[in-house]
Amino acid sequence: MGGGPSIIRRPAEKSNTELTSSLRSIFAEAQAAAQEESSEQPDGSANHPPYTAWTTKQDTTVYVPRVDFDNSGLAEERSQYEITVKLFFLPNKPASDRCTQSREAIKLVLKELHMPSIDLLIVSYPGISFDADDEEDGEDEAALNADAHAESISSMIETWRCLEQFHDEGVISRLGVSEFGTERLSRFLKRSRIRPGVNQINVRDCCVVPKALILYAKEQKIDLLTHSDCTNILPKDTVNELLGHTGSGAGILGGDGLKGEAIPQWVIKYTAVVKDRGVIESKGYFAAVEVQDRR
Repeated sequence: MGGGPSIIRRPAEKSNTELTSSLRSIFAEAQAAAQEESSEQPDGSANHPPYTAWTTKQDTTVYVPRVDFDNSGLAEERSQYEITVKLFFLPNKPASDRCTQSREAIKLVLKELHMPSIDLLIVSYPGISFDADDEEDGEDEAALNADAHAESISSMIETWRCLEQFHDEGVISRLGVSEFGTERLSRFLKRSRIRPGVNQINVRDCCVVPKALILYAKEQKIDLLTHSDCTNILPKDTVNELLGHTGSGAGILGGDGLKGEAIPQWVIKYTAVVKDRGVIESKGYFAAVEVQDRR
């Protein structure tokens, strides 16, 4: 290969559509299985068995649908896989909650895959979108703060400290960020103890990665990856529609189900690739939602 910087492009898949379609599918499959196991029609709805028939409750947490970790897992030894996860923090909880959120999310993935560690974790902070125009014009303080929902570098570093701890524990080999332009990346690097080895950017309107970012990433030995994920991968309205008691909803909320409004907290996306064959053996999502009483 030549000496120029390399940009690794991923296939364009809309993660928001992929996630919501997957959720609808697994909810329908779990409901159908519960319906077959029952010898009589469920109470309260001709369309849905009661949610308790196809979910599991542990303490105050409801798993939708019920999770059977005993029958999950990868087929080969850990050394045979490249395991990548992307952790989306959503704009509904303070940064101070993210250490707990991170540990919960990573624990679920490792439990699902029956593996002790992850090769790469990419973090997606809420409210940040990469803008190639800002790169060409010269990103400055105003550009960094243009989005009212964007976090400060200090808030991001507070979260990063938790992820650095996972690296120290040997749970995560490499850490990465998402949607960072040159200026934000530069400021972030100055304050991070364990530097990100990856910066994942969404080039929405064109296929050209800004030269300034390419050169800076090369200088800092950071891999640039492209993606098509949505930053707010699981909006509140979408969650409430998916879990609702009307239309094509799963019947978790309303009616005889849980009372309140569903507020999404985080989403984690995982992929396990067999190294010597380049084949995806396992991929999926976990998402956390808090049901808040609206009264």
